[in-house]
Amino acid sequence: MVAGHLQEKKGLFYMVLNCKDEEGKRKPKWIPTGLMVKGNKKRAEALLLETRREFTLHLNAPEKEQTAEEIIEEKPTEEPVDLGPLFSEFMLQWLAMMKHQVEFITYASYHNVITNHVVPYFEEKGLFLKELLPCHIQEYYQYELDENGVTTNTVLHYHANIRKALKHALKNDLINTNPADKIDRPKKNDFVGSFYNKQEINILFEKVKGELIELAVILAAFYGLRRSEVVGLKWTAINFENKTISIRHTVTPVYFEGQEHIIEKDRAKNKPSRRTLPLVPAFEELLLRIRELQALNKLICGNSYCTDYEEYIYLDKLGQRVKPGYITQNFTRTLKKHGLRHIRYHDLRHSCASLLLANGVSMKEIQEWLGHSNYSTTANIYSHLEYSSKVSSASTMSGVLVF
Repeated sequence: MVAGHLQEKKGLFYMVLNCKDEEGKRKPKWIPTGLMVKGNKKRAEALLLETRREFTLHLNAPEKEQTAEEIIEEKPTEEPVDLGPLFSEFMLQWLAMMKHQVEFITYASYHNVITNHVVPYFEEKGLFLKELLPCHIQEYYQYELDENGVTTNTVLHYHANIRKALKHALKNDLINTNPADKIDRPKKNDFVGSFYNKQEINILFEKVKGELIELAVILAAFYGLRRSEVVGLKWTAINFENKTISIRHTVTPVYFEGQEHIIEKDRAKNKPSRRTLPLVPAFEELLLRIRELQALNKLICGNSYCTDYEEYIYLDKLGQRVKPGYITQNFTRTLKKHGLRHIRYHDLRHSCASLLLANGVSMKEIQEWLGHSNYSTTANIYSHLEYSSKVSSASTMSGVLVF
């Protein structure tokens, strides 16, 4: 086969073939591809391979041989076509741009989805940005569901990333329409959280009494705090005079490129998450015990005691702030150790909601207690509990009424 390579010139790809003239001397021939350099490398490579084969067939034909110039004249030159970058390359470009526009936690989420899932799939497909059709995205989602066994909620998360990136492409005239707007999104999974009843909660409280996990259990089961809010709770959030707890700070683990990063924020997840709750006597007593114990540990450990986290409430014996991962892992071990029914640590938050609902607290008040961003979130999660509560009330009344 005739040898050849691609050459860039004035923003276009040219094919350079190692041809020979009539005297047998080497004479490279330049053939325009009509393709712009940006985003068209794979197409240009394919065109080069096809052209080399055509030249080889023509030069080896038994009939009258054509010169390289004649073959070039017969080969039509394509008009410059700009298909933009490969879709996979565009997603990486968009990701790089978002790094300076969103918080690190959000960027880490984008990075995980795009680099570990979206890019590997579409890189193999070799689709250009302007070639991307709704069916290509639909096929990708089906692939994730069938081959990787992800949930529909995970696919919806991927979709949100892809749609946002393509929205940027549309805004900047890189595409004429957003293909992500034209697909049939999978139905979101209905989530039904597990929860402990009042008896199970009281047993759990008894089992963890005096243990390091006790504070995390009480804050989640009674106050409905998220894990990040538990670890982020500071002494300044406790008003012993007015008997209140203010949820203002969070500590969240973020996994990025194989490493764990702990992100501290002097603000809650969203505006409704900033809430003030009553400081009940039993919990006030626990906090006072914790404060005394921290002072004692500091005295005993001396210079070995860590003073970096003294503003935080949830510390171990050496003054180190308890890590979010400890709570999740130790909670599971605690349940297994005492033979208690398995639930997730976050399900204690659901247990809190169920107990509030069982005691006649309205869904709106539960929303405010848990710090949900809107009423619909609370209603969607706990509608089954509300129905169960109504059924229980109906059963009670049926025993009283006589028909």
